[in-house]
Amino acid sequence: MSALPTILLIAPNGMLGTAWRKLLIAKDIPYRTAALPEFDITDPNAIAKFVTPDIGVVINCCAYTNVDGAEESEEIATLVNGTGVGYLAQACKQADALLIHYSTDYVFNGVATEPYKVDGPIEPCNAYGRSKAEGEKEIREHDCQHLILRTSWLYAPWAKNFVLTISKYAKERDSLKVVNDQHGRPTSVEHLAATSLKLIEEGARGTLHVTDGGQCSWYDFAVVIAEHANPACKVVPCTSAEYPLPALRPKYSVLDLGPTEAIVGKMPDWHENLNNVLNQIGHKEAQEVQQKAS
Repeated sequence: MSALPTILLIAPNGMLGTAWRKLLIAKDIPYRTAALPEFDITDPNAIAKFVTPDIGVVINCCAYTNVDGAEESEEIATLVNGTGVGYLAQACKQADALLIHYSTDYVFNGVATEPYKVDGPIEPCNAYGRSKAEGEKEIREHDCQHLILRTSWLYAPWAKNFVLTISKYAKERDSLKVVNDQHGRPTSVEHLAATSLKLIEEGARGTLHVTDGGQCSWYDFAVVIAEHANPACKVVPCTSAEYPLPALRPKYSVLDLGPTEAIVGKMPDWHENLNNVLNQIGHKEAQEVQQKAS
């Protein structure tokens, strides 16, 4: 493997951006960052200041991620996730840089009965999905070197995510209700970043799916998290109808991992990746307790 070209990491302080920073530092790979307020993905002039001719790889971790908020603010979501991504793709084309961009399972309709193929029909199930589908379209139309990675159900030992939320509530409550009629694949952002890097190193291009291995419902996922946080807390299954939200969620959003695994090997099962994250959370909490006691 030859040395990687100069890397630009966009939005380095979010959940996925943090994973990328930690990975690049651990592997001693030089990189630059681009973040608000200096970097604005909706401003082509701001993009041009960062995506310069010496940049070889652009990793885009910037996104409008408020799924429910997108229902009322679809124009803003599309500006960030669609139009802005187009500006970025155009800049990458001009710089001859490889664009690594993250998309979502929500570009599909959510009613399948078998894993969605990378070339499956694009039929977003909500406004957020439509905005992300627009970003994919913009990248392909600008024809820059690209790797679009669709993923789902992101979690980490940091930021705001399902794992930390359930861990917190399990310690505070006797029981939790979690939907059991939505199925997908969880994704550790640490695994996502590491797999993305492997794909870059292997010269992958086009569209691929990256998640943890295996599949589950949100209820299944929550049961394991709560068991680790507080075994006394009972997780009760419920339907999506009992927990209505502004944005429609897919009943089934399992992404096909076959093409990705053919390049980098089998994805670790979600139980394995989740256990790693839960152990990190537990270690951090123990350190905080120790610091307060000293």
